[in-house]
Amino acid sequence: MKNAASLLVLVCFAMSIGVSALAGDYTSSEKTTAGKPSVTKEETVTAMATVQAIDLKNRLVTLMDEEGNTFDILVGEQARNLPQVKVGDVVEVTYYESVAVKVYKPGEVPSVSGDTSMVAAAKKGEKPGGLAIKQATVTATVQSIDKKNQTAVLKGADGKSITVKVKDPKNLENVNPGDEVVATYTRALAISVSKPEEK
Repeated sequence: MKNAASLLVLVCFAMSIGVSALAGDYTSSEKTTAGKPSVTKEETVTAMATVQAIDLKNRLVTLMDEEGNTFDILVGEQARNLPQVKVGDVVEVTYYESVAVKVYKPGEVPSVSGDTSMVAAAKKGEKPGGLAIKQATVTATVQSIDKKNQTAVLKGADGKSITVKVKDPKNLENVNPGDEVVATYTRALAISVSKPEEK
C-alpha cells in the first residue's frame, strides 16, 4: 500500500511540473538556497448547493447546485449532526489541493514526516460542518535527465522508477543525477451548512 501511495505522489509531481496550468490554478516556481528548483501548484474550488430533500433513515441528501442540477449524496456516520439539516439549507464546499516539489543536493533533504491527516467536525447539535486535511510526502532520487526531451527519471523509496515530462525547461536547470526530490501533496475539504438568507 505504501508503494502505491509513493507512486501516486510521484505522479502528482509529474502533473505539477508537466501539465498546463488549469483555470484557477496557482503555480509558482523558484530556486532553493542551493539553486535547485522548487515548484508549487495549488487550486481552490468553492461550490454552493441547496438542500432539496433529506432521507434521514438512509442518510441520503438531495442537493441542487447553482446551475439547477440535482444530485444525491450519501452522508457518512461521521456527520453526526445530519438531523439538524433542513430543506432549503445552503451547503458550501471548499476543496483545496496543492503539490509542492523541491529538489535538493544528495544528503541535504530535511526530515520528512510521511503521511498525516486531520479531521474536525462541528459540535453536537450544531449545523453539520467540518474540515478534513490529508498530506503525503515522499522522496525520490533523480536517476537521469534528458534536457532535450525535457524528461527526468525518478526512483522512489519503494525502488520503482517513473519518467516525468517537465513542462518548463527551467525546472531542469541545476538538476543532476543523484539529486533528491521531495514532493508534498496536500488535500483539504471544508464543508459548512447554513440557513438560507432571508429576502
